[in-house]
Amino acid sequence: MSDRWVAVLAGGLSHEREVSLRSGRRLSAALRSVGVTVAEWDADSRLLSRISQERPDAVVVALHGGEGENGAVQSVLDMFGIPYVGTDPRACRRAWDKPTAKAELARAGLATPDWVVLPHSTFRELGAQAVLDALVAKLGLPLMLKPDQGGSALGAHVVRDAADLPSAMVGALSYGDTVLVEQFIEGTEVAIGVLDGPDGPTALPAVQIEAANGVYDYTARYTAGLTTYRAPAELPEETAAAAGELAVAAHRLLGLRDVSRTDAIIDRDGTVHFLEVNVSPGLTETSLLPMAIEAADRSLGEVFATLVERAISRG
Repeated sequence: MSDRWVAVLAGGLSHEREVSLRSGRRLSAALRSVGVTVAEWDADSRLLSRISQERPDAVVVALHGGEGENGAVQSVLDMFGIPYVGTDPRACRRAWDKPTAKAELARAGLATPDWVVLPHSTFRELGAQAVLDALVAKLGLPLMLKPDQGGSALGAHVVRDAADLPSAMVGALSYGDTVLVEQFIEGTEVAIGVLDGPDGPTALPAVQIEAANGVYDYTARYTAGLTTYRAPAELPEETAAAAGELAVAAHRLLGLRDVSRTDAIIDRDGTVHFLEVNVSPGLTETSLLPMAIEAADRSLGEVFATLVERAISRG
């Protein structure tokens, strides 16, 4: 790999900019440790001139949220003919929109919490309280509210009391125009990374998540010490296998490529429920994919160097 040079894209203008910069720095250091020459580029107004003038052997997208996950940056890279690690634009879009991803998996018979999608305009046009009352009547309590697009649990709220629903809805809508409302399932939260290899996608060991406050929100994700992680997860063998099968199924059904991470919840009966999938998983010191890679006795640098070679071989 010493003759390769790679541009790592990080930063950008989404709400997750700071997390992305941390991911980019860690990934760059990991790639350098295995002999890859790395340039760290921000996704700003200089990006297109850099791509056209410097033309790296490949790009690794370490952007979180917005253009890094909705397929926009990938479309630009395709237009310039630059190989990149990760999912193509159309599949990015399917995964980025949480209700779309849930609907695809539900159609395939996979478990996912029942849900309702509500644009902001619905509350204005039909009356907020009437809509909220109907929501509770349909899905019951507790509920999970989150923006229909985006990551890092920004705008996510668990509602156990109907009186808290209006403020939680406002909080979710502050990060987007549409809210995904799901039945909240009590259970064990896990994240399962998937890597493409010569024989197709395979699941990494699941990572078990235990947030100190009971909710794996933005603060719990990125503040050291607020969440306990177990990698591999402490699950019965058949449950761990089912979690891996769900993640691989999501990867295949949504047409994802190279790397993904599926978030899931395991209920008291051992059923694994799909929550969402991420095409650009975090790579910070508290992120889940690096923990899973380490639990599989592999290194972050080696894994992504291999993915870089796969991207270059695709042309």
